[in-house]
Amino acid sequence: MKVPFAAIEIPFDPNISGGSSFALSWHGFLSFIAVAVAVWLVARAARKEPSITSDMVYNTAIWGIVGGIIGARTVHVADNWDVYGNNLTDIFAVWEGGIGLWGGILGGWLGGAGYAYIVKYPVGKLMDITAAPLLFSQTIGRIGDIINGEHWSRSTDLPWAWYYTDLNSPARVGAQRFLGDPEAPAHPAVVYEMLWNIVGLFILYKLRRRLKPDGSLFMFYLGYYSLGRFMIQFIRLDKVYFANLQEAHLIAIGVMALSVTFLVWKTRLKTSDEVAAGPRDDGPESPSAPGRRRRERAARRTRAKAG
Repeated sequence: MKVPFAAIEIPFDPNISGGSSFALSWHGFLSFIAVAVAVWLVARAARKEPSITSDMVYNTAIWGIVGGIIGARTVHVADNWDVYGNNLTDIFAVWEGGIGLWGGILGGWLGGAGYAYIVKYPVGKLMDITAAPLLFSQTIGRIGDIINGEHWSRSTDLPWAWYYTDLNSPARVGAQRFLGDPEAPAHPAVVYEMLWNIVGLFILYKLRRRLKPDGSLFMFYLGYYSLGRFMIQFIRLDKVYFANLQEAHLIAIGVMALSVTFLVWKTRLKTSDEVAAGPRDDGPESPSAPGRRRRERAARRTRAKAG
């Protein structure tokens, strides 16, 4: 296959270091960085929420990370069972790469939200301040996908097509299998998703504090990402289950159904006055609540004496 004149060569070795028994991939390393950045951004956003403390964020993050790792690996293994079914020990080799982003998002959400609900944290508020950091961290993690070449896409002669030249790159395996040439130019589907995420960050920024009830912004994030992922997935060459739909398509449909249902039945825009008022600081978790209660008690005593 002829390589387009302006096609982009990706020459990187997918592994930072390691041999046959242990290898640290760029995807695994950048996924770790992405998670750390997300936690830091959420903790930073919590400073502006009187009902949320940094301890709440860090405690919830532990369970979110555990759930995310389990979910991400589960989705990846399920979609590639023909590979892992005969090599069960490889299921646990997360450091070598191979995770399903959908599993990370949903597993992290269930793990974090479940813990927050049990300990009676403000679940909806925690979800909302997590939405934008998650979308940003997903974009960081996708840089690892670019280097590793793990996601195989359809061929194209567009000038921004890319091809992989490092002999260890999984992208060459996919190009040979599906396109008949290990260096066949293909769509940079991962980059399309990153661009979709960047647009989503702008939209989430505009909608912050505009949606109610709590949890609506996170549901909007889920629905937005699902829509983009569903469309972009048709360019990717993952396993097809039926009707030209891949695993990520099916998950996206389910998540869109959940998020759209919540947004239609529960969500509304706040009025200008509600937005201008900002977050309330008289909740049970507010640092100013004890002072407010003391003032109220003093006022009641003054009224009682006057009476």
